[in-house]
Amino acid sequence: MNQGFYLFFLLALLAEIIGTISGFGSSILFVPLASIFIDFKLVLGITAVFHVFSNLSKIFLFQKGIDKTIALKLGIPAVLFVILGAYLTSIIPLKEIELCMNLIILGLTVFLISGAGKKIKQSNFNLYTGGVISGFLAGLIGTGGAIRGITLAAFGLEKDIFIATSALIDLGVDSSRAVVYILQGYFTQEHLILIPFLIVIAILGSYLGKRILAYIPEKYFHYIVLGVIGTISILQTIQYFRA
Repeated sequence: MNQGFYLFFLLALLAEIIGTISGFGSSILFVPLASIFIDFKLVLGITAVFHVFSNLSKIFLFQKGIDKTIALKLGIPAVLFVILGAYLTSIIPLKEIELCMNLIILGLTVFLISGAGKKIKQSNFNLYTGGVISGFLAGLIGTGGAIRGITLAAFGLEKDIFIATSALIDLGVDSSRAVVYILQGYFTQEHLILIPFLIVIAILGSYLGKRILAYIPEKYFHYIVLGVIGTISILQTIQYFRA
């Protein structure tokens, strides 16, 4: 196992802690960071497998309750469209997908900082739409948790219910795209050795995130996280055009 994977593990743990605290999910920070050091398609494959364990950990740790109605209405379209997005990664050129990822994440960052997401109404249409968009982006660029979070936030769920419901939806999304990525060779037999490490990181990161969550004002932490994510996206976009 080369040094790149040790850095990968460190980033995964950091992203899992921050993702649990912020409510955006770890992939919005982890995917653009990890793609700096590791091949993007490998990042997609490992992230999907990693998130399966991450979501199971969150469901266990935040088992206060799950809103099954919301989970189904948002989750079913998300699972269907994540398959489409994951399939397209084998057709669209890799560099274009990476550029798309950085621009979309940058756009989401501005959207979230502006507070525009708070204007979303409680409706079945928004649940279905949020599921379609979040699922498709998760499959194509590796992250769709921010869209899902914006959609769920409109329903005023308690913190534990919010995280558990989001994790259940994400479990279906990540399981589906993991299958597609594996079939496309993004996660091969040689990467199976990573699974024990990913399980430990998922459990530890979710646990630490839950403990830290009790001491940090979420509102301010959100802006710090978004600032970091936005900066990474800008630097990655500049690097794309300079290459």
